[in-house]
Amino acid sequence: MKTAIVCDWLVAVGGAEKVLGELLHCYPDADLFAVVDFVAPDQRNFLLQKSIRTTFIQSLPFAKTRYRSYLPLMPLAIEQLDVSHYDLILSSSHAVAKGVLTGPNQTHISYVHSPMRYAWDLQHQYLHETGLDKKITGMMARYFLHKLRLWDLRSANGVDHFIANSHFIAKRIAKTYRREATVIHPPIDLARFVPGDKKENFYLATSRLVPYKRIDLIVDSFKSMPDKQLIVIGSGPDLKKIREKAGANVTVMGYQPDQVLLSYMQRAKALIFAAEEDFGLIPVEAQASGTPVIAYGKGGALETVRGMEHAKPTGLFFKEQTKAAICDAVKMFEANLSMFTIEHCVENAAQFSVMKFREEIKGFIKEKMGRLG
Repeated sequence: MKTAIVCDWLVAVGGAEKVLGELLHCYPDADLFAVVDFVAPDQRNFLLQKSIRTTFIQSLPFAKTRYRSYLPLMPLAIEQLDVSHYDLILSSSHAVAKGVLTGPNQTHISYVHSPMRYAWDLQHQYLHETGLDKKITGMMARYFLHKLRLWDLRSANGVDHFIANSHFIAKRIAKTYRREATVIHPPIDLARFVPGDKKENFYLATSRLVPYKRIDLIVDSFKSMPDKQLIVIGSGPDLKKIREKAGANVTVMGYQPDQVLLSYMQRAKALIFAAEEDFGLIPVEAQASGTPVIAYGKGGALETVRGMEHAKPTGLFFKEQTKAAICDAVKMFEANLSMFTIEHCVENAAQFSVMKFREEIKGFIKEKMGRLG
C-alpha cells in the first residue's frame, strides 16, 4: 500500500508536529508532503530523516519568516501537490492540508487538529487581535476569509474519513462540515514526562506566546497576587509585551530546552492554562510530570483534566478568561491542595500514551482500508 502523508507547514515543533511524527512512526515508508518546510536542522528528528516535497510557496520571497502572509495562495498550492499514485492519503490538518486532491480509487483520511479557526467561529477574534478589522484592510480580509470558507467546505468533500483530536473538535467538524469524526487523542511521551522528587512554591505557564494562549492574562492575574510566584516559559511574538507586563513575582524565561522545561514542570505547584485549546498537550504533559492543572473550563482541557467533582481530581477549572476568575481558582486550589496527588495526575495522563495512539490510528486505517495499513 503506497501511502502519502500531507501536512500544512513545517516551521516549528509543536503539538501538530508531534502528532505528525507519530504518524510517520505508524507508516515509516510513507512519502511526506507540506506547503513549506523550514524546520531547523537540530529539530528534525521527528521527521525520521525524510525528504519533504513542498509547494511553490517554499521559493517565494520571505517565505521562511512570512509564510502565513501567503495564506491566500495556500489552497492553490496544496492542490498542486501530486498524490495521484498513492493508495492512502493521510492528512494532518489545521489549515489547508485536507484540501489535497484525491481520486475515487484512493482513500483520504484526515486527522484534523481543528477546522481553520480564523476562517470560521473565531474570525472576529482573529481580525481584532491582528489589527485586520479596520476600514479597507478589514473589508479585504473579510472577503478573503469568506472565499477561504467556501474552499474549505468544498475541500471537505474530498475527505473519506475524519479523525478529530478531541470531542471538542469533533463537534467543530460536525458544525463546519456536517461530517462525523472519530476521536483519537494525541499522544505524549510517557517515557520522557515523568514525576520529579519534590515540589516548589511556584506556578508555571508555558506555551507559544501568541494572543489566544492568554499568557498575558495569566501574568496580569499574578501581578494582583504578589505573594505568589509565576514562571513563564515560551517564545513567540508576544514575548516582549509579556515581559513588559511582568511584575516582581513573575519570571519570564523565554524559550528553554526541553530538559529545562521538564524540570520546571516537575517542580511546579500547578500549571496555569488559560487558552481555549482544541486538545492541548501541555496540560497532559504537566500531569504526566506529576503536576495538577488550573485550566480554563472550555475546549480540550475538559477531556484531559479531572475536575474537583472527580473522585481522583487532577486539577480544577475557572469559567471565565478574567483576572478575577484565575485568582479565585488559585485560591480554591490552595485551599484544597491535599486533594491533588502526583499519583492521580500520572494515572490520568497514562491514557494518552504513544502506544495507544499508534494502535488506534493503525486499527482505524486498517478497518477503513479493509486490509492491513
